[in-house]
Amino acid sequence: MSIVVENITKMYGSQKALNNISFEVKKPEIVGFLGPNGAGKSTMMKILTTYIPATSGNATVNDFNVITQEKLVQTSIGYLPEHNPLHLELYVKEYLAYNASIYNVDKNRINEVIELTGLTPECHKKIGQLSKGYRQRVGLANALLHNPDVLILDEPTTGLDPNQLIDIRNLIKTIGKEKTVFLSTHIMQEVEAMCDRVIIINKGEIVANKSLDALRKGQDQVVIVEFDYRVEDAFLLKLPNVTKVKNTHDFIYEITFNTQKDMRSYVFDFAHDNELKILQLNQKNASLESMFRALTN
Repeated sequence: MSIVVENITKMYGSQKALNNISFEVKKPEIVGFLGPNGAGKSTMMKILTTYIPATSGNATVNDFNVITQEKLVQTSIGYLPEHNPLHLELYVKEYLAYNASIYNVDKNRINEVIELTGLTPECHKKIGQLSKGYRQRVGLANALLHNPDVLILDEPTTGLDPNQLIDIRNLIKTIGKEKTVFLSTHIMQEVEAMCDRVIIINKGEIVANKSLDALRKGQDQVVIVEFDYRVEDAFLLKLPNVTKVKNTHDFIYEITFNTQKDMRSYVFDFAHDNELKILQLNQKNASLESMFRALTN
C-alpha cells in the first residue's frame, strides 16, 4: 500500500482533531479526502507529510514510517499544501531549477514537468505575474519534479475559475493513472469528477470509505412522474420499497425508493391499474452532495 494509516489520533491541547482513524490507499489510485471545514483534513495531510506528529497511532507512506523515517517520507512524496508557498519574484523556470537542485534531479526533468503541467506558454514569466490557475500548475510541477510515487494535494482546486478548474482536474486524473494521488477537498463535485474512491471525515472521524461506484449504488432512487389526475400520497406509499412521496407541483410527484431495481415499471403498472395516464416518467439518483450533507450533519 502507498499510504497506511492506523489508529491515528491528534490532540491540540484538549481538542481532538483526529479520533483513532485508519485507512489505506493503493497505487495507482486517486482518493478524495472529503469533509467540511474543520473536519481534520489538513491535520491528516500534515501528519502524512511529517509536518506535525500524531498524538498516537502509526502511519506509513511508501512503506516509510512518518516518525522514524521522516526524511525518506519527504523525498518519496510530492506535496501541494493548501496555501501554495511560491517565491513570486522568481521566474517559473528559475523556481523549478532551484528546487531541482535540492532534489538533485536532472535539469531535463524541468522541461518535462513544465510540459506535463501545461506551463509552457507561461514558463518565461515571473510567478507573481501568473493567474491562480497557473500558480497551482507551478505547485504541481514542483511536486512532480523528483517523480514521486505519491502525491498529497491539500485543496488543489480552491479559488480556481471554471476553465482553470477543468484543466487542473484533467491534469490530476492524468497523473493518477500512474501514481497514488491523495487529495483533500470540501467540494463533493471535485471528488466525483476526479476520484476513484472517497474517504469522508467529519469531526475527526471517518464516516465513509467507499469507491465512487459503491456510493452511487448506495443512493436512493427517485422516480419523477406526472399523472393526468391528482393521486393521494397514501396510495403511492403502497408501492414496494417506497420511502417518501412528495407532490412537487400540480400532478407531478417525486417518489423515493430504497432499491437499485428500476422502479419505473412499477409506477407504470400502478398508473395502468388505476386508469391513470402518465404524462412524464423519469428517474434520477439522489446526489452525492446530498449524501455528503447527510453524513456530515
